[in-house]
Amino acid sequence: MSDTALLDAPATTALKVENVVLTFPDGEGRVTAVDNVSLSIDRGRSLAVTGPSGSGKSSLLAVAATLTRPESGQVWLETRDGVVDLATVSPRRGAELRRDQIGIVFQQSNLIESLTAREQLEAMAWLGSRPSRAKRRDARERADELLCVVGLGDAAGRSVGALSGGQRQRVAVARALMSEPSLLLADEPTSALDSESGRVVMNLLLETAREFEVALMLVTHDATVAARCDAQLHLVDGAVVQ
Repeated sequence: MSDTALLDAPATTALKVENVVLTFPDGEGRVTAVDNVSLSIDRGRSLAVTGPSGSGKSSLLAVAATLTRPESGQVWLETRDGVVDLATVSPRRGAELRRDQIGIVFQQSNLIESLTAREQLEAMAWLGSRPSRAKRRDARERADELLCVVGLGDAAGRSVGALSGGQRQRVAVARALMSEPSLLLADEPTSALDSESGRVVMNLLLETAREFEVALMLVTHDATVAARCDAQLHLVDGAVVQ
């Protein structure tokens, strides 16, 4: 394998990472977390990032999420407003992109316990604004549609505390799709679930990526999960290996 993971699909490229390097202070020196990594993901396709603990998987995901700025390299994201280099955006612009263009699913669902399943999604539409009555109505309609997509249409009004771990993660997937993102990032989304719940969540991630034409970048330790993605990128000590 070369140092570039390219998906051989005719669809539009949503994410393109070129020669990204990320280092962190380590005593008197620096440690390289991401070492000259390149990759590309098309809309509707999925890429699994694998590797041992400390290999740079989560660091690479953080760069794609605009949570960490790389030392060098480019991270091109195709957005509704055109192509943006995520490696150069300000913290404020990065937060806007995470709200409007980049969906994130974490290892834990990170839901707000005081809100219902529907309200978890509606809150995404209200971030940074004071929505009008019409926007609130539109947000509720979209939230209900997405909860139906993930198989939780009948649980929209239920408190998340009454949901199982697998159901909560499905709400988290629906929440990540609320803003119609072009990129969906998932960090070990099945590791905290039993095998059956993990299978359901993985099915959901792959199906929604295809249906909504979202590029999916998924970090996982699970070889079975990785094998289900369209392509794989294996990291060791921050670098791509065969």
